[in-house]
Amino acid sequence: MRVLLAGGSGFIGSHIADALLARGDEVVVVDNFCTGRASNVAHLSEHQLFHLIEHDVTLAWPEHRALTEKFDAILDFASPASPNDFATMPLEILAVGSTGTRNLLDRAVKDRAVFFLTSTSEVYGDPLVHPQPESYGGNVDPIGPRSCYDEAKRFSEAITMAYHRVHHLDIRIARIFNTYGERMRPSDGRVVNTFVEQALLNEPLTLHGDGQQTRSFCYISDEVRGLMALLDSDYNLPVNIGNPEEFTMRELAEVVINLTSSSSEILSVSLPPERQGDPLQRRPDIALAQSVLNWRPEVTLRIGLQKMIDHFIHVEGIS
Repeated sequence: MRVLLAGGSGFIGSHIADALLARGDEVVVVDNFCTGRASNVAHLSEHQLFHLIEHDVTLAWPEHRALTEKFDAILDFASPASPNDFATMPLEILAVGSTGTRNLLDRAVKDRAVFFLTSTSEVYGDPLVHPQPESYGGNVDPIGPRSCYDEAKRFSEAITMAYHRVHHLDIRIARIFNTYGERMRPSDGRVVNTFVEQALLNEPLTLHGDGQQTRSFCYISDEVRGLMALLDSDYNLPVNIGNPEEFTMRELAEVVINLTSSSSEILSVSLPPERQGDPLQRRPDIALAQSVLNWRPEVTLRIGLQKMIDHFIHVEGIS
């Protein structure tokens, strides 16, 4: 296939680029490097089927040879996605989830391409149903500190479904739960990379509150397998892609300290104003992914964390 991959220099997007190229697809990445990093795709620069275009998808398409030919699939991975980004780039997040997604949808209609939207577990908000199935409508605060991302993704899903109904566009919608692994930005405010960086520097691991909040962490290789399986399917409704094994934040901190042999202490701190509204619990129901995609995660938290720690030491230079 010829694939347009928006946000392909980001954490997950760059791994998707690897997977597509590995099976022989041609990949055109567009990214404005708002949060993506050129280093994430530097190893692909000489690949004959890889093209990188610096571009903001909220703007009109630039003149570029790689954009003139028809695409078979258009993948929307373009959005800042960390708590720090919610506080510093709310307008950019809302723009890319509305105007950016619509520009990509219009190109998919023009090319009659498959359109793939990466949505998020954040559409469930602070859930009142646990674990969260795709049928759950969510409990989202539309004006809270996280609303720029939650509502941007909810809008992205709504407009994607509208294009499916009106234009008969072939779509895929993945609801991604917490994912971790190599190429995460070390200091972007997400809990796994924050804890790993703090532990490697022997700094206190900062827990918000009592640390009993829960998340379910999916290692990047498992996430990519699930996303690729969805892309290759013919399923047009949202699918949760995440690991259903649930951990408290305190349990995560203890595992990270153990794996890094760190002298760090665990320090409870008050939740800052910009983090108000953080969900108390998050765990995907993946029955649909198992049924439709024959997918489930395989990498344990300890194994995935060790790979990530090694990357932070040897590639990011944190120690």
